[in-house]
Amino acid sequence: MDVMQHQRIALGCMGMSGAYGKTDDAQSIAVIHAAIERGVTLLDTADFYGSGHNELLIGQAIAGRRDQVRLSVKFGMMRGPSGAPFGVDARPAALKNFLAYSLVRLGTDYVDVYRPARLDPAVPIEDTIGAIADLVKAGSVRSIGLSEVGPETIRRAAKVHPIADLQIEYSLASRGPEDAIFPVLAELGIGATLYGVLSRGLLSASPIAAGDGRAHMPRFSADHREVNDRLVAGLQGLATRWGITPSQLAIGWVLGKQPAFVPILGMRKLHQLDEALTARPLSPERMAEVEATLPRDSIVGARYPVAHLSALDSEKR
Repeated sequence: MDVMQHQRIALGCMGMSGAYGKTDDAQSIAVIHAAIERGVTLLDTADFYGSGHNELLIGQAIAGRRDQVRLSVKFGMMRGPSGAPFGVDARPAALKNFLAYSLVRLGTDYVDVYRPARLDPAVPIEDTIGAIADLVKAGSVRSIGLSEVGPETIRRAAKVHPIADLQIEYSLASRGPEDAIFPVLAELGIGATLYGVLSRGLLSASPIAAGDGRAHMPRFSADHREVNDRLVAGLQGLATRWGITPSQLAIGWVLGKQPAFVPILGMRKLHQLDEALTARPLSPERMAEVEATLPRDSIVGARYPVAHLSALDSEKR
């Protein structure tokens, strides 16, 4: 197997803690182990995934393997006992407390990348980054990342401390970062980890099961699904002609379009892992054909519900 290719893909672990329906911890751990054995080196999580369950799961999976992986951890999204979100907290004192608990759950004394999951409108980004910089100096954080923020916030954060990485949604169905965000990353020498590469399974025609959070996403609504399914069917036709799966087509397009960035893929089963790890960058000719079949902004429905989308710093113009 091409291990270097697999280092270009990160394992997103959110789906292992109930975001898309029922999960099995033993199966999730087996997938994490298999990913590591196949050369995947970056695991992405957050302290609020499953209200701590995801970090506990990863801690169990990487016991004795910590030196083989890099951990990217998001913080700041608040959850009640029911799991319902109720705001963001990126205050300096709060984030240092959050990290203390994350380290215990993960079974480690440092994380490789620590980042606020969303911009806290009540806290200047300089204060948040300054506090994480204190953790870098103390050795409990190796580098600082950002998530879902726009150009101005990226610039302000980078003036306080070097920023290693921005996490942002990007796929054939969500190409907005190409306009203003990616140019700023290139200018400042900041990397990116790209989530939602399959548009939460829309591009791979993934079925929605009971308890699946995608049922509330606009792109999966009854009003939009018929149009989107017809568009995705065109991609499925290309994939069939090329002898690859729709998932490999979507991943291959991102690998070819943004070769400097790393897709985060939420594989929950071994066959999904193997499918993703055998994806290869599409040729320029194939990328052009894909984009002709699914033109930019042709997918209908926003990537998040309106209330969520309106709060994203990355969506501000």
